[in-house]
Amino acid sequence: MPATARKPVITMETIDGITLRVAHWPATGQAGGRPLVFFNGIGANLELASGLGGMFPDREILTLDVPGVGLSPVTQWPYRHWMLARWIRKLVDRYGIDEMDVMGVSWGGALAQQFAFQYRSRVKRLILCATTAGVTMIPGRPASLSKMVDTRRYSDPEFMRENFAKLYGDAADESAGGHIDNLMPPDPKGYLYQILAFAGWSSLPFIRFLKMPTLVIMGDADSIVPVANGHILNFALPDSRLRIIKGGGHLFLVTRAEETGALIREFMDEENAAPLSNAA
Repeated sequence: MPATARKPVITMETIDGITLRVAHWPATGQAGGRPLVFFNGIGANLELASGLGGMFPDREILTLDVPGVGLSPVTQWPYRHWMLARWIRKLVDRYGIDEMDVMGVSWGGALAQQFAFQYRSRVKRLILCATTAGVTMIPGRPASLSKMVDTRRYSDPEFMRENFAKLYGDAADESAGGHIDNLMPPDPKGYLYQILAFAGWSSLPFIRFLKMPTLVIMGDADSIVPVANGHILNFALPDSRLRIIKGGGHLFLVTRAEETGALIREFMDEENAAPLSNAA
């Protein structure tokens, strides 16, 4: 995401014995909408979400490093999505957030669906970017998936620059360079725990209970999560619209930030809109 002059307050918060590094953008003096809670992709530290403050300048925003990512210590044992969702619910309670919009990208999109299911009376709008319904997903290109397991993408900037397009389907432009420079290598055990949390998970058993208006955004050049997964989500969700970023790869939230941000702001501001139709 693009850099922004609006900086978050970063703290360490302990919930049920789990320490989480949290970034919080307080609401501005302007008349803003509901707070936005954001969940990042696998292995992604909260610095990669630094552009949220500029993308949504009038909103209170909360995001975090999940255990073992960024500067959040790894948990002693593996966890499941429902457990992480419960810790985050206690975190938003601590910040006095009652009703909220929730946004997740990739792995974080799965967490967003889980959180929205567990606390659906509090989640008013849901934004899912470059994500899937879980184990039933249509897999990406083997060349890209093989790069995903190579830890050099976190520790070797040159490796990332050389393989960015092959890995994500996005061009390695200036915005991609900023993303690469902000990467922190996750704890290997923490990264494994994220993979294990996703293993066997699916939103399909509960997805019809997610009745809040939902925006699904996919990139048609995404080599990790093909756009077909967005069609599955859009079909299964009761009140959903699908938007496709033409030429966008897996990180369109970074490389196509202006276009993506405009779609999300329009969606979040539709407080009195009629029920959405399941259409691309």
